[in-house]
Amino acid sequence: MSKRALRVRPKLLSIPIVGIMLVGCVQNPAPISAPANEVTSQYRIGPGDVLNVFVYRSPELSIQVPVRPDGRISTPLSPDVIAVGRTPSQLAREIEEKLSRYVQQPNVTVMLSSPGGPFARQVRVVGAVAELRALPYQANMTLLDVLIACKGLTQFAAGNRATIVRVGPYGNETFNVKLDDLLKDGDMSKNVAMAPGDTLVVPQTWF
Repeated sequence: MSKRALRVRPKLLSIPIVGIMLVGCVQNPAPISAPANEVTSQYRIGPGDVLNVFVYRSPELSIQVPVRPDGRISTPLSPDVIAVGRTPSQLAREIEEKLSRYVQQPNVTVMLSSPGGPFARQVRVVGAVAELRALPYQANMTLLDVLIACKGLTQFAAGNRATIVRVGPYGNETFNVKLDDLLKDGDMSKNVAMAPGDTLVVPQTWF
C-alpha cells in the first residue's frame, strides 16, 4: 500500500464518526425550560392573593397587600386599584400611572407573595377530613399535598372510597382515589395529580 493511500484513509474514516455525533445530538436535544419570569408574567391575580408592590427608590410607597374580596388593592397614593384578572406587570403599569401624578417617573414592580387564586381554580376538600379546605391550585400539586394541607382524614373516613370531581370539557367527571392505600400503605402510585377546580370528596365509613 502506498504512502498516499495511508494518508487518505483517516480522512475517510472520520466522516461516519462525525455523522454519528450529529445524529446523537439530534436524538438527544438538551431540555429547554421557560424562564421563571416568563411563566410568572402570565399569572392572573385572583382574590386572596398577597402581593408585594415595590416602588423603586420610594420605600415609603412600597407595601405588601392582600387582594380584597372585591378584587381591588389599596397602596399609598393609589387607592382602590383593580387587581383581579390582571397580570402582575399590568397591575404595576396601572399603579405607575396613578403615582405619576405625585412621583416623577415612578418605577413599580408587583410580585406574587402568596397565591390565593381565582375561585374557579381552587382545589376543595370536603367530607371526612380533619379540616375542610379551599386551596389555591399550584403547579405540580398532588393528592398527597392536598391531604397534608387538610391535616389528613378523620378516624371515620372511608379513604379508599374517596372521589375526585373534576370539571371537564363536557361536564363534571368523577373518579375514585385510594386514600388509605396512599396514607396507610405508602403506595405512591395512588398519589395522583390534581387539576385546577378539583373537588376531593371523602365519605364516612358505613356502619
